[in-house]
Amino acid sequence: MRAWAHFKTITHHRKLVREGCFRVGLYRQGLTHDLSKYFPSEFLIGAKYFQGTRSPNNAEREDIGYSSAWLHHKGRNKHHYEYWIDYSLHAPEPGGMLPCPMPDRYIAEMIMDRIAACKTYQGDTYTDKSPWEYYLEGKDPAPLHPYTRKNLEFFLRMLAEKGEEETFDYIKNVFLKKERKLLPHFDFRKRKKGFGRKNFKLRKYIEISERKDKKIDRR
Repeated sequence: MRAWAHFKTITHHRKLVREGCFRVGLYRQGLTHDLSKYFPSEFLIGAKYFQGTRSPNNAEREDIGYSSAWLHHKGRNKHHYEYWIDYSLHAPEPGGMLPCPMPDRYIAEMIMDRIAACKTYQGDTYTDKSPWEYYLEGKDPAPLHPYTRKNLEFFLRMLAEKGEEETFDYIKNVFLKKERKLLPHFDFRKRKKGFGRKNFKLRKYIEISERKDKKIDRR
């Protein structure tokens, strides 16, 4: 029964994230969000520690001291800021870890994820202030890059004060359009044909070069 309840919970969560992502134009991310939760390394642990009122990752941490499901999850899902933490040559201490700035589209997906998580676990008590209040309840400041933190807090506050409709409209028509204008390869339809020819020529060049090398080796 826990496995079925956990399956319904993560599937409902994905549905809410998908609806949010679609509203801001992130169709691919909406469809692929959190698919790793169905992998055995995450799903079986989630089913084992399922409670229905909070993430099973916290229950696993309380049991064994860490969450193996979370370690698997965070390295495969770019909407988590933990994915963007890396070793840095400029950290205060050798081998130190510092956060990298998240791309805007993953910041947007992170916001949808936080909204959906609060709706899933809070149910009828959810309000537009819930994601902001949950963020403020964090025991320690999250290791976020200043750019990521600035945008995350901006949109969580906007959601609390202005509501979903105005916040989602701003994300779609202002925040994400800014990123798209910075990407010269964004319109794939215009570049697909030429890009394919270039790749084909490159492959043929490599194949011919390898054949020549083989002939030289035989001699």
